[in-house]
Amino acid sequence: MKDYKPPFTITNEILSYVSSISEKVGRITATTNLESKPHLRKNNRIKSIHSSLRIEANSLSLGQVRDVINGKTVLGEQKEIQEVKNAYAAYEKLSEIDPFSIQDLKVFHGIMTKYLLDESGEFRRGEEGVFNGDQCIFMAPPAKFVHQLMDDLFGWLNASKATIHPLILSSVFHYEFVFIHPFSDGNGRMARLWHTAILSKWKPVFEYIPIESQIEKFQEDYYNAIAKCHIDGESTAFIVFTLSQIDKILDDISVQLSEDSEQLSEYVKRLLDAMEYDIPYSSLALMEKLGLKSKEGFRRNYLHPAIELNLIRMTIPDKPNSRNQRYVKV
Repeated sequence: MKDYKPPFTITNEILSYVSSISEKVGRITATTNLESKPHLRKNNRIKSIHSSLRIEANSLSLGQVRDVINGKTVLGEQKEIQEVKNAYAAYEKLSEIDPFSIQDLKVFHGIMTKYLLDESGEFRRGEEGVFNGDQCIFMAPPAKFVHQLMDDLFGWLNASKATIHPLILSSVFHYEFVFIHPFSDGNGRMARLWHTAILSKWKPVFEYIPIESQIEKFQEDYYNAIAKCHIDGESTAFIVFTLSQIDKILDDISVQLSEDSEQLSEYVKRLLDAMEYDIPYSSLALMEKLGLKSKEGFRRNYLHPAIELNLIRMTIPDKPNSRNQRYVKV
């Protein structure tokens, strides 16, 4: 359809959220260099992956997802473990995505569903519905229309990227994508990944803001907003929902960054600088690296504060005093 335009209404509430989010993003970008906080970036990326998969009924815990990403053996369904590996591979290439390219969409669907789907990287050839658990929310458009609908959507996306604010553009795309349901599986994961990709092209800080974790907290509202849009015949309600969640997660990120700056003592900074990621160290090995003699001083000033801030984890958390205990930078 030539010059297709998805139906939505820009309300005062939407404009208020756009203003609020823009201000918060500007403040975070101006006052914080996330490049200097790899532990926060990695933790937030793991949260994004865990939450996006959990919305799709993946049962692995946050800790298990972290272990899979860190290359550790995890007891669980092979399909769920592969979903984590695939999602991590996709999110690690987030900065390489051209969100305005339909070809990139197929390539990244191929990454997201590798070894899991016969139609990986290809639009569906069968009929599909959108489900919330066992409940079918609606039946997706017939497969024979998918190619044209996606061409129309990307045509609008490219035609509008210079005139519609990225916060609104990404939300409209997310809803329209879910409505079309272009793939036989992985549509929710791809919609959330692409939403983040569009926002990251606007402000790179969105690469490390776990919008998915906020959506997971309000998963029922997420599905309700989608259902309301199906009834209304436009995506306005979904735009309001996504912007409200982004506005909330930015508040959380601001607090997180503030606490990180305030609570990271010089002792903890020294400890983190001495450790490599994902390598287990004994307390003795860490003391030697830091040139320390007092075990009590090391635990009080270095180790325990880092553990409390979730910057270091124990390999045997249920036995903190085990002689085999090791500590890993996360």
